[in-house]
Amino acid sequence: MKSVALSEVKDDLSRYLRMAAEEEVIITRHGKAAGILIGFASEDDWFDYRLENDPRFIRRIEAARASLRVGHGIRFEDLEELDHKGSNRRATTAAHSGRARSKRSGSVRHGHR
Repeated sequence: MKSVALSEVKDDLSRYLRMAAEEEVIITRHGKAAGILIGFASEDDWFDYRLENDPRFIRRIEAARASLRVGHGIRFEDLEELDHKGSNRRATTAAHSGRARSKRSGSVRHGHR
C-alpha cells in the first residue's frame, strides 16, 4: 500500500490510477489518511469490486451462511460429490428414457404399417 499526498495525486491522477491497479494508494491530507484510490487492472476486477461491495450481495451471503449454520443447504465442499452423483443419475435416467422412447416409437411405426 502506497501513501501519497492529495496535492500530488491532483497533479498526476492518471499516474496514480495506473499505480492503484497494482496496489491500493492511500491519499493523505495534512499527513492523515483521507481516502483510498483503488484501480482495476481489468473489467473483471471492476465487476468483482462492485459485487463484493454491494450491500444486497453481502446480505445474501450473510443469509446463506446463517442458513448453513443451522443445518440448511449444501456446503460448497459437498457440491462436487453431489454433482458427481447427479451426473451418474442423469446418465442412467437418460439411458432408460432413451430405451423407452425407442420402444414407443417402434410400436407406433408398427401400428401404422
